[in-house]
Amino acid sequence: MGQSFVVASGKGGVGKTSVVAGVSSCLAKLGQETVCVDGDAGLRNLDLVLGLQERAVFDFTDVLAGRVPLDDALVAHPDIPGLSMLAAPIQTPDPPVDPVAFRALIETLAERAAFVLVDSPAGLGGGFALAAGACTGALVVTTPDQSALRDGARCAELLYDHSPAKLIVNRVQPRLIKLQHAHTIDQIMDAVGLPLLGVVPEDEMVLAAQNHNVPVVLAAGTGASVAFCNIADRLAGNPCPLPRRFREWKVVG
Repeated sequence: MGQSFVVASGKGGVGKTSVVAGVSSCLAKLGQETVCVDGDAGLRNLDLVLGLQERAVFDFTDVLAGRVPLDDALVAHPDIPGLSMLAAPIQTPDPPVDPVAFRALIETLAERAAFVLVDSPAGLGGGFALAAGACTGALVVTTPDQSALRDGARCAELLYDHSPAKLIVNRVQPRLIKLQHAHTIDQIMDAVGLPLLGVVPEDEMVLAAQNHNVPVVLAAGTGASVAFCNIADRLAGNPCPLPRRFREWKVVG
């Protein structure tokens, strides 16, 4: 049985979908069969970030309604063996998705893959509850700004039963931390109240790759792609200490 994680944030705009795409891609590159699920019905974007928008014909509501088999809805990435995606519907489903059926779908995927990452919608409403209720683990993504930290802390409270939820700090700018214009990593951990899984630096290649519909991990050597692969290593249980520069940031200020 594989592991399933809801990837949530509370606040939109923190790069959660980029984290899902990056970490999923790196898990697959480690040889771990991985499925990423877009849980944002009506506002899906995971297919764009992975460059699969032309291949995502069906979505998870097609599977739940019995219109297509699961294998037909899963989209295998052509350039990253072992990575598949299940898209969200373009429109908000009516009636709403049955939480029991959605959980059963995620459990089925976890029986087939080592990792299932569900990209939760921004906010803490029904879409978040649907995604969180289907998974056994949780990853909370935040940026260092005050509003994201507050929303991340509330998100962490609601995910208390996911054993244990872990924190990913995205879009970190070391220069601002060194100048004491941004929170340190320790302060961010304290504010959200979760153990740290990884730190992702600000990286202009993330936006560049998205604009070209290419996963950023295929642009080898960028700061974000290295960080995503480090996070994947930790999820897979491989030794991967936090880089020295991140450890140093924790004691600044």
